Amino acid sequence: MPRTTTQSVTRFAAGIGALALAATFGLAGTAEAKVRVAFGDIASVETLHLLVALERAKEKGVDIEMTYLKSEDIAAQAVVSGQADIGVGGPYALIQKVKVPVRIFLQLSTLRFYPVVNAEFYKTWKDLNGQEIAVHSRGSGTEAIMKLMEQKQGIKFSKISYIPGSEVRAGALIQGNVKASIVDAAGRRLLEAKAPGKFIVLPLEGVAATDEALFAREDFLKSNAKDINTITESVLTTWREVQGNPAVVAEWRTKYKLLPDLPADQVAEITPYFAEQAKGKAFPMNGGGEAAAKDDFAFYTLSGQLQGDPASLKTTDFWELGPLNTALGKVGTN
Repeated sequence: MPRTTTQSVTRFAAGIGALALAATFGLAGTAEAKVRVAFGDIASVETLHLLVALERAKEKGVDIEMTYLKSEDIAAQAVVSGQADIGVGGPYALIQKVKVPVRIFLQLSTLRFYPVVNAEFYKTWKDLNGQEIAVHSRGSGTEAIMKLMEQKQGIKFSKISYIPGSEVRAGALIQGNVKASIVDAAGRRLLEAKAPGKFIVLPLEGVAATDEALFAREDFLKSNAKDINTITESVLTTWREVQGNPAVVAEWRTKYKLLPDLPADQVAEITPYFAEQAKGKAFPMNGGGEAAAKDDFAFYTLSGQLQGDPASLKTTDFWELGPLNTALGKVGTN
């Protein structure tokens, strides 16, 4: 999903934040043997399956180093500048506006979010006209959804606030610091459990687009094809196992010692979260590719993240399909 707005593009062009990135990733060239993955979010329950897939890629010989950054904009900037090799997000707008040599090579998830309002103040989309809402980050899929709903509902938000993390936004709703936001399935269940009847989930229809994807510079994809193919295959096989048995994610967390400090209440949410995601078919069994790109073009041109006629946009201008086709040739389609 596109994670970059005009303001973000300006930052890329100006190179603002390069020194901070250099401090985070170290001097260029010091970790050439590693595949450096930049993730613009905190590690959480909803990312466990990705962490597992990367651990499984490590078992196959890929030396992966994860770095967590405060926003997806900064993670994408790290990839563009060469301070990271793979990013997690969806740089559609970045690719179109800045013409950077970056391509998506694997879809990780499709949008599965729930617009939520405090029932004491709002009951419908129309009630949000002139009101403030909170989303994940600037240019994120959550922002795209809410901007799309502005268009569909004929309303205009007074302000869009940025609060990274669905669980954090859910907590802000419960505490009353936020009255309208958008959360994932785990966040919605948290609201239902902690404050039953206090919140209303607004209807959301006609949204089918990439939420998260893996992307990298074209030169890296070409020079590190073996590692990229291994990562792609590991994600596909992991996703398929989760779809067949969501409870296995909790077992993997123990096996790979992932998120050891996760609070007990969140540990209890692991299986319900992945069970709901599997039921909603949120895990792309075949990695997205051409079909996903077409859906994304339709959604993100409508929401304003991409410019132009969706029919005129070319998949190869945004995607490198080679790694996915290679992996599917090995594991088959599902």
